[in-house]
Formats: sequence, C-alpha cells, structure tokens
Amino acid sequence: MEILKYIAVGIAGYLLGSVSISILMSKKAMGGDVREKGSGNAGATNMARVYGWSAGFLTLGGDMLKAAIAMLIGLLLLGDLGIAIGGIAAMIGHCFPVFYGFKGGKGVSILAAVACFMDWRVVVIGLAIFIIVALLTKKVSPGSLAAAVSVPVISWLVGVSTPKLVLAIFAGIMVIIQHRANIKRLINGTESNFKAAKK
Repeated sequence: MEILKYIAVGIAGYLLGSVSISILMSKKAMGGDVREKGSGNAGATNMARVYGWSAGFLTLGGDMLKAAIAMLIGLLLLGDLGIAIGGIAAMIGHCFPVFYGFKGGKGVSILAAVACFMDWRVVVIGLAIFIIVALLTKKVSPGSLAAAVSVPVISWLVGVSTPKLVLAIFAGIMVIIQHRANIKRLINGTESNFKAAKK
C-alpha cells in the first residue's frame, strides 16, 4: 500500500503543477494568451511584463500555491520524502504541463514555494539575493539564476533533511535549465531589461 502513496503524491503533484495560472488568467480575464505576447513564456514575469504588476503577483501567488498544495499532500502522506516527491512532480508539471502541450513556465515560482518548505532563512536570504541581483542588473533572469544557485546552497548550510535538500537541488537545476535561452542572451549582451506594463 505504501507504493500507492508514492504514486498518488507524484501524480497529484504533476497534475497540480500542470495547471498554468498565467494561461488561465490571460485567457479568462485578459482576453488573450500570454504565450503569444511579450517573451512568450507562461510565467509570472511575462504576465507582469504584458499585463502589469497585479497580474504578475497573482500568477506568482497562484503558482506557489499549487506547488505548496502538492508538497502538503506529500507531507501528510509521506513526511519529508513526500514533500520532495510532490515538489519535484509539481516542478516537472509546471515546466512541462500535460494540459498545454508540455510548454510551461521556467520554474521560479515553484522554486520560491520550495524555499518556503526548507527553512525561513532559505526564504529570507534567497529572496534578498534575488532582489539585489535583479535590481543591480535591471533584469529578472540574473536574479532568478542567482536564487536557483543560492536556495540549494543555503538549504545545505542550514541542514535541511536529505529529501528536502534533493528537492532544493532539483528545483535549482530545473530553473537553470529552463533559463538556458536567457543565459545565452546574457552572455551575448542581448537580454532585455525588465519593465512591467502599466495596467
């Protein structure tokens, strides 16, 4: 019966992760598809870029919530190992959603939710690093990449459990992989500055 719990947490996490808040919001409330505008990415940053700060923060909150629910289900059924399974599955679903042709977001919002399940110090330091790097560069992607590296490192330094550490490392690696196009543009000096729409 224990194996059924692992399967249930994995499936629930993936399906929850596959629910794209940005696509649902843009189609139902904004009258368009965010993937056809801005950077073409189905994430909070592009929502803010196209529809304004409110849309961006609502998307961020919604994406974090779905990942948090996935990890809470895992916690209730399997403890820290369940948190890891639920979080990994939610990250995969978010980046490769079954409902939207396996083309999703870049995973930063899921990384933020993962940080919340690590330790309060991971959240505070990781957020501070993201904000500082993003403000200094005037670009979101360097801040996201810095957070992707810092969250696993800080999680290790504060001594989280092994399953949680594996989750933090996986989430960080996924964010970096999903930002490979941004990394190329940063190297070439063609990455654009972030500017939210005035809506």
